[in-house]
Amino acid sequence: MSGSMAGPVLEVDDLRVQLRTPRGTAHVVNGLSYTVGPGETVAVVGESGSGKSVSVLALLGLLPPRVATVTGRALLEGEDLLAMSPERLRQVRGPGAGMVFQDPMTSLNPVLTVGKQIVEGLRAHADVSKEAARRRAAELLAEVGLPDPEGALDRYPHELSGGMRQRVVIAIALSNSPSLLIADEATTALDVTVQAQIIDLVEKLQADHGTGVIWITHDLGVVAGIADRVLVMYGGRCVEDGTVDDVLERPAHPYTRGLLGSLPDLAAPVGPDGELPDLTTVPGLPPAPTDLPTGCVFWPRCPVRGDARCETEQPPLVVVPRGQKGHFGPELPHRAATWCGG
Repeated sequence: MSGSMAGPVLEVDDLRVQLRTPRGTAHVVNGLSYTVGPGETVAVVGESGSGKSVSVLALLGLLPPRVATVTGRALLEGEDLLAMSPERLRQVRGPGAGMVFQDPMTSLNPVLTVGKQIVEGLRAHADVSKEAARRRAAELLAEVGLPDPEGALDRYPHELSGGMRQRVVIAIALSNSPSLLIADEATTALDVTVQAQIIDLVEKLQADHGTGVIWITHDLGVVAGIADRVLVMYGGRCVEDGTVDDVLERPAHPYTRGLLGSLPDLAAPVGPDGELPDLTTVPGLPPAPTDLPTGCVFWPRCPVRGDARCETEQPPLVVVPRGQKGHFGPELPHRAATWCGG
């Protein structure tokens, strides 16, 4: 994690995504705004269905246009991703933005060797020979720590372990030195040891190349170790954002406090019969995007609701008076969309 005073790599402003479904219009992302600076890691967290993955798929034009309606603005190094033609988006995916998907087995083509898949991406964005692209592919596999990179070029995805396949996917995402790397639950399916190796790898490559990173996850332990800033999503909205210390140590939104309360406290005392303390749970279920509640999107599950506006008005993101200076600008405010206080 490293900072820079240069302008942001990505500026997202009022991103909205609606999907047409048999049950009606699903309002999946509702007014999302954030920035990612060079060398900065922004973690996006929240329950399944909160809109995390859809928000980044929309940025890269990976949602089916007959189903999805995407509005807002997303400037990648000054150029609006949402206004690009399909041809221009194909040119930007790779050198501009690379993406690591959650499941490497479904991200890789099972009938093509690893080498062919990396070479294809390299030659799509640069005028290089097959031989030069293959040499670069081997260098990339070595860079991501894959054993015997030359031999791995001629292997098929099913011949590699889960951690090795994920390294290949990361190599492909980084093959064109993107300004922005999006990691969507990139370590969820991996065991803890491999997970730590992948996180260390991304941090090293990020430090070497100054790449901005969006790290989508539900694992708050990963967030604590890798993120500079945290954006908490619920019901398609950002309900809290700030530095990793602000959000994890001084959460202001009831939903964020519920997420953190569900984590086991390893320092908590054990009961007389060896029983562990109960974990806090967030009552109820996340709202369906086709039937979002009026007012604050969290109020039906909120344990501290009481303000009359909760059921009728959507609270704006306001600065929590505990903000602290950060590494990616003169000040990174800590904001939360709640009237409930800290």
